[in-house]
Amino acid sequence: MEDELLGSGSKKNGFSQFCTRVSQWYQGLVDRTVPWQKCRWFAAVLLLLGFMARILYAQGWYIITYALGIYHLNLFIAFLTPKIDPAMDFDAEDNGPELPTRANEEFRPFIRRLPEFKFWYSVTKSTIIGLICTFFDCFNIPVFWPILVLYFFTLLCITMKRQIRHMIKYRYLPFTHGKPKYQGHEEATGKVIVSPK
Repeated sequence: MEDELLGSGSKKNGFSQFCTRVSQWYQGLVDRTVPWQKCRWFAAVLLLLGFMARILYAQGWYIITYALGIYHLNLFIAFLTPKIDPAMDFDAEDNGPELPTRANEEFRPFIRRLPEFKFWYSVTKSTIIGLICTFFDCFNIPVFWPILVLYFFTLLCITMKRQIRHMIKYRYLPFTHGKPKYQGHEEATGKVIVSPK
């Protein structure tokens, strides 16, 4: 009896070791893609185009497409939103936002609620899951798709309008393009002087 228990314990242990190794291999594979931002997004766009081609060819699975679109919209809003909401960040003295408004105040970089890599990973993973769902007829629920498209674009406009108002009100840009980048250079005295590019 003890041998049977030991045998089943070693099988469980062997299976958990196998799962751990597969998980580590997968995580290493994902981690190696971090520096390849443009390639990652190119692959994600190709995957989305493949998903759309599948939907257009099969003429169905509109509920899956709608759910995927709403999920991607939520991810995009989290990508545009700061990690610490300025609306909740109040100064104890005047109950106003603490964001710097003058050049001599402390610089705080924009930190996203959803970092770029997690955004890409979630988009890719959800698109793969959506693509797999299109191979099962149980998810092909008949709906009048123009209503879903209209509702999606209405939701997109309302959500983006609210996000843009928030960005204007608290004066932040979620993108770093066009912002000054500083680089140091040495003068004859040996001092490092920092100047904008």
